[in-house]
Amino acid sequence: MGQCVTKCKNPSSTLGSKNGNRESNKSQGKRSASHKEESSFACGKASGDILVNGTKKMDTAVEPSQPPAPSGDTKKKDPGLGAEESSLLRIEELFRRYKDEREDAILEEGMEHFCNDLCVDPTEFKVLVLAWKFQAATMCKFTRKEFFEGCKAIHADTNEGICARFPSLLSEAKQEDRFKDLYRFTFQFGLDSEEGQRSLHRDIAIALWKLVFTQNKPLILDQWLNFLIDNPSGIKGISRDTWNMFLNFTQVIGPDLSNYSEDEAWPSLFDTFVEWEMERRKKEEETKCITSPDTEHLCGDEQT
Repeated sequence: MGQCVTKCKNPSSTLGSKNGNRESNKSQGKRSASHKEESSFACGKASGDILVNGTKKMDTAVEPSQPPAPSGDTKKKDPGLGAEESSLLRIEELFRRYKDEREDAILEEGMEHFCNDLCVDPTEFKVLVLAWKFQAATMCKFTRKEFFEGCKAIHADTNEGICARFPSLLSEAKQEDRFKDLYRFTFQFGLDSEEGQRSLHRDIAIALWKLVFTQNKPLILDQWLNFLIDNPSGIKGISRDTWNMFLNFTQVIGPDLSNYSEDEAWPSLFDTFVEWEMERRKKEEETKCITSPDTEHLCGDEQT
């Protein structure tokens, strides 16, 4: 099964698919063709030629179609079934559309088709938010329980319904308490449970930090990530404690780092980062003094 980022250890990989060489096999081609019409409606791309039993309807035979429901959910009920039972049947139909042939779960190929039908890129923040609401345990995989419980949690049982929920889900992720929950979920989501990982690979952590802070980027984030990138030999993994404490760090410590104290209970990696960043800024100021004649006398005064 595809485990995307965590399995292949490729930070440029997506949440819903692998990067690299993608060979178009026959089964994938068949499934892509079967989703063509469905994805056009999910994306809001109406097509004048609707396929019926493998053939196109003639223009003269096309009946005026009813406009879709505003919520994007299909409201039709099967005779004799209540609203809840009908919704469960639609979720079952949606799940079967993408599930793997050998496993009762949606795996990498199905996730690619699912994202395509939702008109989202697998690398988008929306996919992470959806995985959070589905409480997915593994990248590139939705189990039956996760999919069903997730759809019920966001009150959607069709692709159109899921798309209609994205704006409210993104707004929810901006709330401080909800973002904290999403942030902590992201660490667990990035681990490879099959390998029993307890810390994130450095490159995976960098990719996930960029992704999770899509809507509320801290001022110090770029410097932090540059520090991790410039020190590959000394930083191999990110522990859960370091991951969780970094959110506190961005909320408490100002971008100038002036109120940072080593005496407080910060992870030792933060001490190293602050020392590295202050030294970098000092060198940057010295370079400005050398390259700018107008400020050379000021730099001299400061040094004295």
